[in-house]
Amino acid sequence: MQNQRRALRGIVSAAMLVGCIDTAISQGSKLEDIEKNLQLCNGVGQATLDLRIEGCTALIDSDAAIPRTLAIAHNNRGNAYARKGEYDRAIEDYDESIKSNPDYAKAFNNRGVAYQKKGFYERAIGDFDRSISLNPKDAGVVANRAETYRKMGDFSRAVQDFEEAIRIEPTLEAVRSARCWIHALTGELPLGLTDCNEAIRLDPNVATTFDSRGLIYLKMSQWQAALADYDLALQLQPNLASSLYGRGLVKLKMGNLAEGKADIAAAVALEPDIEAQFARYGVP
Repeated sequence: MQNQRRALRGIVSAAMLVGCIDTAISQGSKLEDIEKNLQLCNGVGQATLDLRIEGCTALIDSDAAIPRTLAIAHNNRGNAYARKGEYDRAIEDYDESIKSNPDYAKAFNNRGVAYQKKGFYERAIGDFDRSISLNPKDAGVVANRAETYRKMGDFSRAVQDFEEAIRIEPTLEAVRSARCWIHALTGELPLGLTDCNEAIRLDPNVATTFDSRGLIYLKMSQWQAALADYDLALQLQPNLASSLYGRGLVKLKMGNLAEGKADIAAAVALEPDIEAQFARYGVP
């Protein structure tokens, strides 16, 4: 589904393990082993996700595993599992991280992202609420909660949270783009246009932002502007079904029947329900 690809990626909180080497040495651990596992668990260099997991596991199982080390190592291992799409194992690690440090805002945020990916939206909201209560200035967590509200169809709360995330960190392009998309869906087209313009200014290489602005121009019957944005979106992401379908509609409106039908057919081949999606967007 296009909405799934457009969704704001969960903003995950990483942490760096530092300061446990002296403790490890005093407990008899080998310095070179601890340093190696620290590097892996911290994700330094080009280590694969499996190697990161191995490094964190070695630290968790070692005699250097003081509570602070455990909290960060479980969090980082959870992040690696989440990136592999193993959300249940990630949640188990975030649970352990929170047990080691009940006030660890990063672990609450990351568990919230994992719950969101699994579709457990209420649980995700609870974790984001807790993370925000511990660290109200983390724009990424507020954006994660906004995206969860968007997935729940609560656009009003989503917009409120996106606004707060932008207030905290005005240069978050992905948040501007996500809020633009909500405005496009709800018909608040001038507001959406402002957000899309700013998102494109911050990062002119995101196909879905041009796609969102193309939808706004389509709804505003500004055919040339819509066509230009859909062309730009497809230059960046040639198989973006919503841009192919939108461009096809625009070409039909402009009288280019053959090319319009070809674009629509290509979009339907990629996503058979694309026509129903556009109907939900308010574009017949």
